Amino acid sequence: MSEVERLLAASRVVIKIGSALLVDEGGEIRRPWLDALAEDLAELRARGSSPIIVTSGAVAIGRRVLGLPAGSLELEKKQAAAAVGQIRLAHAWAESLSRVGLTTAQILLTLEDTEGRRRYLNARATVNTLLGLGVVPVVNENDTVATSEIRFGDNDRLSARVAIMSSAPTLVLLSDIDGLYTADPRRDPTACHLPRVERITPEIEAMAGGSGSAVGTGGMVSKLVAARLATEAGTAVILALGRTLHPLRALREGARHTLFLAHGTPRRARKEWIAASLAPAGRIYVDEGALLALERGSSLLPAGVRAVEGDFQRGDAVLVIGPDGRAVAKGLSAYDAAEARRIAGKRTAEIEAILGWRGRDELIHRDDLVLLRS
Repeated sequence: MSEVERLLAASRVVIKIGSALLVDEGGEIRRPWLDALAEDLAELRARGSSPIIVTSGAVAIGRRVLGLPAGSLELEKKQAAAAVGQIRLAHAWAESLSRVGLTTAQILLTLEDTEGRRRYLNARATVNTLLGLGVVPVVNENDTVATSEIRFGDNDRLSARVAIMSSAPTLVLLSDIDGLYTADPRRDPTACHLPRVERITPEIEAMAGGSGSAVGTGGMVSKLVAARLATEAGTAVILALGRTLHPLRALREGARHTLFLAHGTPRRARKEWIAASLAPAGRIYVDEGALLALERGSSLLPAGVRAVEGDFQRGDAVLVIGPDGRAVAKGLSAYDAAEARRIAGKRTAEIEAILGWRGRDELIHRDDLVLLRS
């Protein structure tokens, strides 16, 4: 199995689709291309992977429907085009995926949803639940409620954040070019293709060119930004040509691409972020049974909690204190301090009756927790 085949066989694969691939210059969806990609996604699922789509195209589609002129648009008109185009875009994805037996769900995110810890936890839980139910999430930037201008390349960066949020080992950026070159090959015939990039250096960044499509908004600069974000969080990135039918199948069969190597793994990067970058906002004291469970790799359940200190919010980092008074772990709390105090020492089955709503079983999920001592 080649390195690309192994990466495409990962448990989770995020695939970013650019506007220029999905929408023609007249603003029409390329239905044959989308149907072929849906078949590729079904093949990924059959091989045991869970695909997540990050798609562009809503503004380009809506622009045509509304009869808006080519060129730069005012923010309000971009948002109007996104609102109109998003409905048609979501319907197209649902229709194509249903033909190959896949169920899809639309998720509209802003960058704040992937940066704010509480909203991040909600978005991640939704994606994880959908994947667990066998659904293919189709993610797009929520352009209609943007508070700042829709910047070039946002969905490239969003795809990296979605990969990080979902702990996906692989991100595929399907583009209108088959990888990174030493210069823009459309302008420089001496430009050389780079099949592999171990680290994104200033020299690599200097090779980036501009956007080459009338409907796309992202160029090589935004793809390198996305690749840097993802690789530093442990996700490998494949930049490949997407214009041909069955682009993922072509990749497996050896199509030209650029592979940006990951540094570590998503799980390790996330644990390091929790351990080193987040200041604790409270403390949770646990009994011996809970401590032993944590050391075996389990989540922290309310039943093992003896006391709660601090005034933290859901998603804040907290220290976990063992029976001997020493900090044994740090993690992101699934409840705020007041809620944590109410369910401390209680069984999971009692949470709904105590709080009046069904919360999560874990006070701190194991994916959001790192041990500070063994």
